[in-house]
Amino acid sequence: FGSAITLAGLLYLGSLVSLMALAVTAVTVALYLFAYTPLKLRTPLCTIVGAVPGALPPVAGWVAARDDLGLGAWVLFGILFLWQLPHTLAIARLYRDDFARAGVRLLPVVDAEGASTERQILNGCLALLAVSLLPTLIGLAGPIYFTGAFLLGVAFVALGARQALQPSLVAARRVLFASLLYLPVLLALMAFDKV
Repeated sequence: FGSAITLAGLLYLGSLVSLMALAVTAVTVALYLFAYTPLKLRTPLCTIVGAVPGALPPVAGWVAARDDLGLGAWVLFGILFLWQLPHTLAIARLYRDDFARAGVRLLPVVDAEGASTERQILNGCLALLAVSLLPTLIGLAGPIYFTGAFLLGVAFVALGARQALQPSLVAARRVLFASLLYLPVLLALMAFDKV
């Protein structure tokens, strides 16, 4: 069933939208199925690899609407890519034992002391703050978005820093919940204050 739906979607994109949207979507599916999924059982780098197909859907939407791979598409990719790192690592930190029992080698599973996990959560939040400001700097969004992105990013960094400095399940849960609020609010601000 999944294969049939995927094939139908690819045929739809190729025949009614654009070949570029088809190509981006095909790469997304291939990376998810043939890179990310098998790597989950082999290496903690699966989170980074999996963030690529996780960040490509807005690129597919961009090329479907504009039929180009402009800078804006890659800025959206960067935001989604970087957002997934603290989000996924917070989930993995909370459910480390479950992932370990399932044989999924996320960073918190192999990083017994947690130092690398906490550092990566904070680094992801910091990088996301910087990249989230780019839509205004490249002319996609205005000053309301910029201010909102900055404030959201600073709050997310503060929670990531708290997790890094005083690691706990409570702090990881706060990072997770913040990530669930962060992305829709950021994208709503971008839609509201588009240029």
